[in-house]
Amino acid sequence: MTRDVVRALERALGRERVIASAEELIAFEYDATIERGQPQAVVFPDSTEQVSAAVKVAHRYDVPVIPRGAGTGLSGGAVAAVGGVVVALTRMKRVLEVDAVNRLAVVEPGVVNLDLSRAVSPFGLYYAPDPSSQRACTIGGNVAENAGGPHCLALGTTTNHVLGCELVLADGTIAQIGGRSRDVAGYDLTGAFVGSEGTLAIATTITVRLSRLPESTRTLLAIFDTVDDASNAVSSIIASGFVPAALEMMDRNIIRAVEPMLHCGYPLDAEAVLLIEVDGLEESTAEQAEAVAAICRANAARELRLAVEEADRALLWSGRKASISALGHLFPNYYVLDGVVPRTRLPAVLRQTYEIAERYGFAVANVFHAGDGNLHPNLLFDEREPGVTARVLEAGAEIMRACVAAGGSITGEHGVGLEKRDFLSWIFGEDDLRAMAGLKAAFGAGEQYNPCKAFPTHHGCGEVTQAQVQRAAAAVGADLYV
Repeated sequence: MTRDVVRALERALGRERVIASAEELIAFEYDATIERGQPQAVVFPDSTEQVSAAVKVAHRYDVPVIPRGAGTGLSGGAVAAVGGVVVALTRMKRVLEVDAVNRLAVVEPGVVNLDLSRAVSPFGLYYAPDPSSQRACTIGGNVAENAGGPHCLALGTTTNHVLGCELVLADGTIAQIGGRSRDVAGYDLTGAFVGSEGTLAIATTITVRLSRLPESTRTLLAIFDTVDDASNAVSSIIASGFVPAALEMMDRNIIRAVEPMLHCGYPLDAEAVLLIEVDGLEESTAEQAEAVAAICRANAARELRLAVEEADRALLWSGRKASISALGHLFPNYYVLDGVVPRTRLPAVLRQTYEIAERYGFAVANVFHAGDGNLHPNLLFDEREPGVTARVLEAGAEIMRACVAAGGSITGEHGVGLEKRDFLSWIFGEDDLRAMAGLKAAFGAGEQYNPCKAFPTHHGCGEVTQAQVQRAAAAVGADLYV
């Protein structure tokens, strides 16, 4: 069957757009998680019509389709859990239109996030969602996962910046949802599609909303001797009624990984730093920066540093953008988590994170979007140690359960994917899950598109077991949410 599928794909797209040898497929077995899965073939379309042709072949042979962007995802969303055809969209990388007057752009899914902002900057515009991987991640992947980023605190995540999409459905049909403005009649299908993790359709063109570059931007580095003080400063800043453009936290292990490599000015003896940015009119940013600094001082910040010039600001941000990849200087492997908690619960949940990691025998490094309570604990390990990967998954599940018990959620921006699909019952009841399954059926996707992702495990999917989930819940001593 595999050989028949490959030959049909080659006839539909051309042999130069299809790979199927074991050696070539190795690079497509994984994304940025610790999950693995080998597809039967990978195709590289360069048009909507070619995507449609590939999907029609897969549909005819009843083979799963796995959409893939740059492979930077952090929940296993681009992993071929049960084989199938990976549709790699990286050759579809054109900015098709820039409408500066109406502040929108039409792009293909393989456009790199940062390249879009560079393309529209001559018009005084930029694309607001800015994941830490923005130098590599693609707009199509961002749409699939509803990606966030440091500057989404004030401006919202990807879903707030997508106006419409051209889609290829599971039978190869080409459809259009949304439009060129936020006021489109009918159901908000664009809102339903963004964040669907490749389980509903493949976006082949995307219309995005652009923002005007701020007149003035100031970046502060607030340095603290305890994580609790930094966490309390976060709550105090938001409680004051002021929402900065960005409000990020990094703990001592992140600082220890980043500073020797980039020399961006993070004190090695600090327990935590906050990276805070304000922007707007020139007349207001100085006043806003001082108000934020005063709140940090009231919460025991030992030092504050202000960067106004672009080069100084870029240096401070370089550490945050490279923080997770820099962990490779400390350990061979790291497992990135993604939970959300109310800002007032940050100190308590962070303490739990450190306690859980210590109990399982792992170091943990925390870097996260503190302003909206979106935590990213990174469990550091060496996968060559026998049995360590299973322990990492169990520790991660327990940390996620602690986030839920605090009134939070299992994901803020990385998606559910493979790794957290069995956790949905912690926050959704059976009626909720049935409603979601009904939406999936309405798109005609079934298990054709990205199987084993985003929904509780069924037979044959992945390695995260209900036993692991139950052990994690029992360790926290709380009943599952329904």
